[in-house]
Amino acid sequence: MRTKLQLLLVALLLAVLIVDTASAQQRRRKYRRRRTTTEAPVQDEIMNMLEADEMAEEAASADAELTLENGRNEVGSKQQRLLLADPCTDKHCGAGRVCKSTEEGTAECVCVEVCNQEVDPRRKVCNNYNETFGSDCEVYQARCFCDTGDARCRGSDYQHVHIVYYGECRQIPACQEDDMADFPRRMRDWLFNIMRDLADRQELPSHYLKMQREAETNHTLRWANAAIWKWCDLDGHPHDRAVSRHELFPIRAPLMALEHCIAPFLDSCDADNDHKITLIEWGKCLELDEDDIDDKCDELVEAQHEHY
Repeated sequence: MRTKLQLLLVALLLAVLIVDTASAQQRRRKYRRRRTTTEAPVQDEIMNMLEADEMAEEAASADAELTLENGRNEVGSKQQRLLLADPCTDKHCGAGRVCKSTEEGTAECVCVEVCNQEVDPRRKVCNNYNETFGSDCEVYQARCFCDTGDARCRGSDYQHVHIVYYGECRQIPACQEDDMADFPRRMRDWLFNIMRDLADRQELPSHYLKMQREAETNHTLRWANAAIWKWCDLDGHPHDRAVSRHELFPIRAPLMALEHCIAPFLDSCDADNDHKITLIEWGKCLELDEDDIDDKCDELVEAQHEHY
């Protein structure tokens, strides 16, 4: 569900940014979805590809849950007992890693040894060193090799390699100074509008709905609550009060070809260049008052767990 919301956010952001950059003077113009000449269909294909991946993951997850449930009910099944005893059952590994059972019966995350060969050119990705990789798996694998001190590490810089956008690397037009100066306002508008739209569609989780209602009635919280909501939403696994370059991927990669200021804007948010964006850095980047930025992520995560 989370990924589905992120993809919806990306699609709506695309519409907002394209319309808004048409004229800096029309700041209050209501956003609406609009197609470009040749690039929009390409982005639509990417969105469809991501949605298909998400559906496949959800189906696999449902099958796994059913298998575990059967294991609980069929105690006499040796195969199911072994599955329940698998230490990797509840082990979460990040991108580029898979769980492996050790001889001691514990679970550990290790780097993916071989990535599947992709034939679809849309699966290619461009990294932050302007290199084309065959798939996102290869990028995550390269970073994992360096994180773990594997001899296959391409160099120390690759410990921070990440995906910039989908497709082969190409020349991206520079972000103009005026557009960059106006970007924090446009981002604030987008965050609030998306949050409100999701609430109207009844697709905003209940633990975020309260923040949205506060933002509607309290002008001081209008931008701050939307910014906190998005930052907490991006701070996934691990929930460490920092949004990594990898966690920014859902809002950055699909838009690079059309919104040329998204990358330099997000880079500027990492003020200390530690490859992570804290909530305070996020607020400053959006030109919000620091006193209005309140870390509510823990209570939101707790509410989400209670919901499920």
